[in-house]
Amino acid sequence: MKFSKITKKLVSLFTVTAMVSASAVSMMSGTVNAVDDCNDDWLHAVGSRLYDKDGNEVWLTGANWFGLNCCEAIPHYLWSADCDDMLSEVADRGINVIRFPISTELLLSWMNGNPNPVGSVQASYDPPVDKDDGNGGIIKAGTYGNINKDFLEADGKTLKNSEEIFDVILGKCKKYGIKAFIDIHSPHTDNSGHNYNLWYGKEATDGTMITTDIWIDTLVWVANKYKNDDTLIGYDLKNEPHGKGQEGALAAKWDGSTDENNWAYAATKCADAILDVNPNALIFIEGVEQSLSGAMPGDYWGIADRRDNSPYIGAWWGGNFRDAREYPIKPKHGTSQIVYSPHDYGPSVYPQTWFNKDFTTQTLLDDYWYDTWAYINAEDIAPELIGEWGGHMDGAENQKWMELLRDYMIENHINHTFWCLNTNSGDTGGLWAGFQYSLAEGSKITWEEDKYALFEKSLWQTQETGKYIGLDHQKALGNNGTGLSLSEFYSSYASTEGSNLDGGTIVDADTPKPTVATTATTAKTTSTTVKTTTATSSDNILYGDANLDGNIDIADAVAIASYVGDSEKNVLKPQGIINADVHGAKNGVNANDALAIQQYLAGIIKTIPVE
Repeated sequence: MKFSKITKKLVSLFTVTAMVSASAVSMMSGTVNAVDDCNDDWLHAVGSRLYDKDGNEVWLTGANWFGLNCCEAIPHYLWSADCDDMLSEVADRGINVIRFPISTELLLSWMNGNPNPVGSVQASYDPPVDKDDGNGGIIKAGTYGNINKDFLEADGKTLKNSEEIFDVILGKCKKYGIKAFIDIHSPHTDNSGHNYNLWYGKEATDGTMITTDIWIDTLVWVANKYKNDDTLIGYDLKNEPHGKGQEGALAAKWDGSTDENNWAYAATKCADAILDVNPNALIFIEGVEQSLSGAMPGDYWGIADRRDNSPYIGAWWGGNFRDAREYPIKPKHGTSQIVYSPHDYGPSVYPQTWFNKDFTTQTLLDDYWYDTWAYINAEDIAPELIGEWGGHMDGAENQKWMELLRDYMIENHINHTFWCLNTNSGDTGGLWAGFQYSLAEGSKITWEEDKYALFEKSLWQTQETGKYIGLDHQKALGNNGTGLSLSEFYSSYASTEGSNLDGGTIVDADTPKPTVATTATTAKTTSTTVKTTTATSSDNILYGDANLDGNIDIADAVAIASYVGDSEKNVLKPQGIINADVHGAKNGVNANDALAIQQYLAGIIKTIPVE
């Protein structure tokens, strides 16, 4: 399929960005070429939701698997089980995305062509090829050893390096319909590297100082390497940037400055650099730990804390997005690939003040969640993915918190990756409990079934048959028949039984219809909520800025096309409707307006509006 009256330059713009849904584009003067069959699963954001290439909503529901950030340079427990067995079972259990923590130091070794070796892994394939037994018989390859054989060279003995093994792991993710993204967990290789505040300022093992430039360069390198492999769908730029305000330049802050420790500035710069080489990648942006409270005039970042009227408002590491209201992440590429990614934990990790009562969803929203991170989703600003949540099953307050957050994410379409699969997370435990391996039977994984049962309800699945929904358009999730591909779900299940998305959704004629009402606690209604206005002005028109983010970019064309397709579901604000009307003489918003913006961005037309 091709555009009939658009130049190759514009077609190239569509192909590179791959962000406008097929259903929306079809309302324009033609339809866009389908992306390559092996590279057609990229996602993009409109408002607070993520969509696939066809404009269908998707829900990322997964888990973390750490180890690449540690001295082993490989996901943990590959010393106890076979990777193929592990990922097959992870997919069969309904996990459609894995967040892989990694270090900048490890990526730097890959980029420099000298990948760090791996440690603590079990891999054998003995004999590597069929072998004469000396008695007229044949000893079949793998008879005496067959675990993680793909981690070995052809001789069946020599272990591949960390980069090569990561490529094998991604290939197995693709095999089972699992998507992945990496998380820069620390600048340096360190099993406790998450305790370090910043994305720069630590030395690698070889003495190289990890700088902001190196952090960006390594992410650009890896994004370029995998730009044609939609198994790796995005990049979490830094795990839990944090630090107390009184630490000043040694702590991550979020403001409008260009200071090196300003996380908002660094994240925007890094996002643009990645999107330069892969405009389809999702960029996951975490929060900080503290923000200025405004308690007293003249307070500044770095001022000493006070017992009363503290100048700082605290949060979980990586959880504080209060300053994103005033200083949102707005790359030059637009916001269609930006996902905000708070972390949230319960009282077993730390007894925060908001747990000092008989807490409920509403008290958590009032005391912490809403102003700290939940407003981003509730006010349709951007998608969110809770990058880490989890904890011990205590039968008490921590378990209660996990259930409340789980249900809030289900009812409000918040993406998430549970912390974690590993059993060796000291403050949370994991979904796995143990492993056994035998040559005859392969790997046997024991799961923490009670914890998995709590978590499982938050996995994307059909409402009646309980089939888990993957993010790959062609490969069904898993290997045992309990999973679906994205195409299978939308062609055969979405309009009948639907899924648990938004607490229960059936898609009928491209219009989601909730079958289970969301709770009344989905938004905070106190005076701290940002007010929306219906006032419009013809004097303040920024033609083309349909989504009111202050920029004219491809995200505006997406917003207009989505609005034309379904104005009830994909609302434009009144001022956005005025701004969007760029084609014709005040003839209302239609598909020609989206097309005109794309022609403008491609340089085919020089100004907007056009008559």
